[in-house]
Amino acid sequence: MWQQQPADARIEIEVDGHKVVAYCYGAGEDTVFLLNGGPGLPCDYLRDAHSFLADHGYRVVAFDQLGCGASDRPDDPALWSIARYVVEVETVRTALGLGRVHLLGHSWGGWLAIDYALAYPEALKTLILEDTAADLPHLMSEMHRLRAALGPETVEMLLAHEADGSYDHPEYQAAITLLNYRHVCRMAAWPAPLMASLNDWNMAPYMAMQGPNEFLYIGNLKDWNRTADLNRIACPALITVGRHDEITPACALRMKQNLPQAEVAVFPNSSHMPFYEEPAAYDARLLAFLGKHRGGVA
Repeated sequence: MWQQQPADARIEIEVDGHKVVAYCYGAGEDTVFLLNGGPGLPCDYLRDAHSFLADHGYRVVAFDQLGCGASDRPDDPALWSIARYVVEVETVRTALGLGRVHLLGHSWGGWLAIDYALAYPEALKTLILEDTAADLPHLMSEMHRLRAALGPETVEMLLAHEADGSYDHPEYQAAITLLNYRHVCRMAAWPAPLMASLNDWNMAPYMAMQGPNEFLYIGNLKDWNRTADLNRIACPALITVGRHDEITPACALRMKQNLPQAEVAVFPNSSHMPFYEEPAAYDARLLAFLGKHRGGVA
């Protein structure tokens, strides 16, 4: 189960002249290094859902990516690129002396984890890809399928507002809210750490890289596709996905088919947040995977 507790250490790291803040739990020899979703979302929701791993002998490290949370929030659109964030991840890993890590990326953090794994394969023990995809054009086709379930009149309304950029219109926002409760988190009351992250969301990097909401990709990542490169990631991989996930099981299957050492866990009663929606099943599956690949050269 998730728990809100203060980090054992809060560390400030300089990344190209900017401050990034990291949070550490536990002191195990194996490190689980968390890359949360967003972009522009503070790490509270992912950090608090995984700090329990410290009770099982793991060191858990998360950080507020540049532009959000306690890290600096520069107003420079040129900073909002996946290539720069890959360098940021490596800067944090080396500054903290983490050695080889179990890299866990959720949602946008999964795209970042894939690009990081391709750039720094020697830094990984395992790769854990949660509720994410390696092919965003394919994901967008899946998003359109989910949107279509709202009915043709609602789809027509969504497209009309997207054409003129009126994303804040109440009827557009009502449809997006319904999609969020179907495919982002199906809990009646969303957990406090998730709300803490959402209430402090910096939309500038999100809009620049993804788009105005979870179901429209128009930012600089809209054509991102690493499917053909996944066979270069040789470390063991775990892919997790909710049955009702906005980043659908079809996206998980496409990754599994192209990763040499991948296994998939589908959580039948979850959408995009299995660690909150089915915590007991999720925690057990993650611990089993980590346990199989524990130890080795740091």
